[in-house]
Amino acid sequence: MTVRIEKNGSVWTVIHSRPEARNAMDPDSADALTQAFLEFDADDSASVAVFWGEGGAFCAGWDLKYVSTLDAEYPLGELDIPQDAVNGANGGDIPRGPLGPSRLELDKPVIAAVAGPAVAGGMELALWCDFRVMEESAYLGVYCRRWGVPLTDGGTVRLPHIVGQGRALEIILTGRKVPADECERLGLCEYVVGDGGSRERAEELAQDIARFPQVCVRADRRSAIRGQGKPVREALINEWYNGREALIKNGVAGASRFKDGLGRHGDFGKIW
Repeated sequence: MTVRIEKNGSVWTVIHSRPEARNAMDPDSADALTQAFLEFDADDSASVAVFWGEGGAFCAGWDLKYVSTLDAEYPLGELDIPQDAVNGANGGDIPRGPLGPSRLELDKPVIAAVAGPAVAGGMELALWCDFRVMEESAYLGVYCRRWGVPLTDGGTVRLPHIVGQGRALEIILTGRKVPADECERLGLCEYVVGDGGSRERAEELAQDIARFPQVCVRADRRSAIRGQGKPVREALINEWYNGREALIKNGVAGASRFKDGLGRHGDFGKIW
């Protein structure tokens, strides 16, 4: 079994374990990861997920031994996204991505804990997550550039959003290694930690997020993601209706807790 879930309260750690291939993705792993994240999104007891590759590698990309067996005339036609696919679903209604969960649009946060390589499709999976914790020796890169294998799991979509078109194209076209310290400077990761510490730090952050009222967490996350690329007024409308739901379900009660003395003066330790 290449994928398993370890749960600590409302934080789920989704683990890909195929260390003999540096966690390169084959169809069985892609199916299992997709199902794990759909299960996480659907479970009311789950709030935040950590995505971690066991054995010192996040993901070395697509398993090229498998790719070499594809029909070159019409590879992976079963994964075609229907042209009339309806926006707004979480992606469970369309075929999974070649690397698994990359087409899912979850309503809950996912944090990548990156050790070693997150390259080619592995980089795309790391970029699919909300943000990234990288170990000092970890790195990203479009290593599939060498073999003529394109980015098919959102890399050309998400990378320009994060670092801008020029830098994204430089990284995509050269295929070069992007080490963790540069990733932090470019905004490709949010934390750099010592080797061996990415999972622990990501789980700490996940527990911090899971403590908060979750309707509000998800509403603000949804507004930030769905507002990208929209005209300001349209994004403000989207934010307003997301926010009003959270105000009804979380905000008024939370303000009452503040009135009663909890969480004052920037105290995040005592909010309940």
